[in-house]
Amino acid sequence: MYSPSNHHRRAALVTAGSFALFGVVTGLIPNPIYVRMVPRTPLDYLFLGLTAAFLGAYTLQRTATHRGDDATATAGAALGVLAFGCPICNALLLALFSSSALMTYLDPVRPLLGAVSVVLFGGLLYARWKRPCETCEVDSQHHAHR
Repeated sequence: MYSPSNHHRRAALVTAGSFALFGVVTGLIPNPIYVRMVPRTPLDYLFLGLTAAFLGAYTLQRTATHRGDDATATAGAALGVLAFGCPICNALLLALFSSSALMTYLDPVRPLLGAVSVVLFGGLLYARWKRPCETCEVDSQHHAHR
């Protein structure tokens, strides 16, 4: 079991690691390996920061007993990456669709995808926050039996 300080360090590491990894692979953090084909916008950086922060907060709230929310967190993260990623730099999307289709149909809805990602993560984190704390219940039962 993690102590609160280790759990917070792990969440901070997930936040920083997600920001760095997603920032590099989408070209929002300039690097010599990847060149972004579309201009960077302030919304791209906003959704990058929010996605990384939400992943860190999710990690902080995640327990061994409530793992069923991982699909929602994955969907939120995937939508976040689509929101701030370069639409024509994604090899998988480019293989499925033409670059003109991606720029015509995906690029204009990227802010909407980011908003949906924020709503998914926000709803998930709120629902998890409202759940009873398992460790609190275990501790109170342990103290009651003394």
